[in-house]
Amino acid sequence: MPAMDEATLQARAAQLGDRDALDAWVRASYREVWRLCAALVDEQAAEDLAQETFVRATRALGGFRWQSSARTWVLAIARHVCMDELRARSRRRRRDTRIAGATVEEALTVPDTHGDVAAHELLSLLDPDRRVAFVLTQMFRFSYEQTASICDCPVGTIRSRVARAREELVAALEEPPGRSGRDRVSLRSSA
Repeated sequence: MPAMDEATLQARAAQLGDRDALDAWVRASYREVWRLCAALVDEQAAEDLAQETFVRATRALGGFRWQSSARTWVLAIARHVCMDELRARSRRRRRDTRIAGATVEEALTVPDTHGDVAAHELLSLLDPDRRVAFVLTQMFRFSYEQTASICDCPVGTIRSRVARAREELVAALEEPPGRSGRDRVSLRSSA
C-alpha cells in the first residue's frame, strides 16, 4: 500500500469503524468538495451536493481499495453527484420549457449582475465533461493525471477536453454583444 496522506489515513481508519476518524475526514475534506460542487453546478446547490457526496462516500467506504488518495476518491464521487444534478436540471429545464412554450434560448438566459454570475454562466455553456476537466485542472490545479483519475478516463481525453473548453471559452468571450442565445447554446457538443 502506498504512503498515505492525513486525510487518507483518516478515511482508512473510518473504513475500519472509527467514527471519530470519519468525522475528522469529512471535516478535512468538506471545503474542497463544496468548492468543486459550487464550481461545477452553483453555490446555492453546493451544500446539498457536498452532503450527498459524503452520504455516498460513507456508504461506499467499505469498498474503497486505496489505489488512490481519499481526496481523489471523494472528488470523483463529488463529480458524479454534480453530473447527476446537471443532467437532472437539464431534463427539468427541457420539460419546463415544453410546458411553458418558451424557447430554449429564453430558458437559458441568466441575468448578469455580478462577475461570479458571468463566470458561472460562461462555464455553464461548456459540455459537462469539458466543464469538469477545465474546472479541475484550471481552477483546482489538479494535474491532468489526477483529473483523469477523478473522471475515470484517459489522460489524453482530459487534455482534449481542456483544450476544447479553452477554445470555446475564448470564442464565447470574443462573441459580439447582443448575439442570440441560440449561438451560445451551440457550444454544447460532445467531448
